[in-house]
Amino acid sequence: MTVRPGLVVVDKPSGMTSHDVVARVRRLAGTRKVGHAGTLDPMATGVLLVGVDRATRLLGHLTLTEKAYDATVRLGAATSTDDAEGETVSTASVAHLTEDDVRSAAGAFLGAIEQKPSAVSAVKVDGKRAYARVRAGEDVDLPARPVTVHELLVTDVRPGEEVLDVDVSVRCSSGTYIRAIARDLGDALGVGGHLTMLRRTAVGPFTLADAHGLDALADDFEVVGLDDVARRCFPTYALSEEQARDVGYGRRLEAAVGEGTVAVLGPDGRFLALYEQRGPLAAPVAVFA
Repeated sequence: MTVRPGLVVVDKPSGMTSHDVVARVRRLAGTRKVGHAGTLDPMATGVLLVGVDRATRLLGHLTLTEKAYDATVRLGAATSTDDAEGETVSTASVAHLTEDDVRSAAGAFLGAIEQKPSAVSAVKVDGKRAYARVRAGEDVDLPARPVTVHELLVTDVRPGEEVLDVDVSVRCSSGTYIRAIARDLGDALGVGGHLTMLRRTAVGPFTLADAHGLDALADDFEVVGLDDVARRCFPTYALSEEQARDVGYGRRLEAAVGEGTVAVLGPDGRFLALYEQRGPLAAPVAVFA
């Protein structure tokens, strides 16, 4: 089977790592040139973008985009990993909490915030993933960093015997940890909290409506082609024949392509490269022609 370069939008199942998904897609695509953007924990499900062939070079540029999640936060217990896979480290009564208390506390996480990633996150510390250092027995204390939570909706509050489960929908910048929101919401309410369910519903313009399970991909290997990916993920700029030739050689252009990273398209509409404006010239970021 010959697979065209592009993105495979996978609906990742629970229990698999993102690397497990990449390995499966490699077998289905018949190529080792496969990578993913935006790691999902084994517990998590939902949209995982997997690049095939030349599309792997696009992945780093796609991770800077907005993401959306549905999640369940369990209040009344904190864990070592801020999710259900860790050991419980503390518990507290939630009997005094009301739905209004939860909604009011959740509102504090909207907008531009400073967030401290979980110690078992994929953040690198001196070139090594934080979770790998924790597994090796090290104490890891990551500094807070700026993230943006565009939307945080509390969709349901469900009392249990000793805990309170809170369903939320979150739209946020890349780099935001939903586990950290669960932890911090529990801390803000004084009862501890952790994540029990996480489903990524969107990465940039790609949603669950675009996604396919691995079994479905085995039957019909759906790939979003590079031209479509470029148009959906970036602003575009149409080139003349002469400019298209210059792009093929990686030259700068005397053109105002616009702000941010821009997909430049040939006269035939084909995606050729990513460019950025640098003063009066547009400079190549990555050339695909």
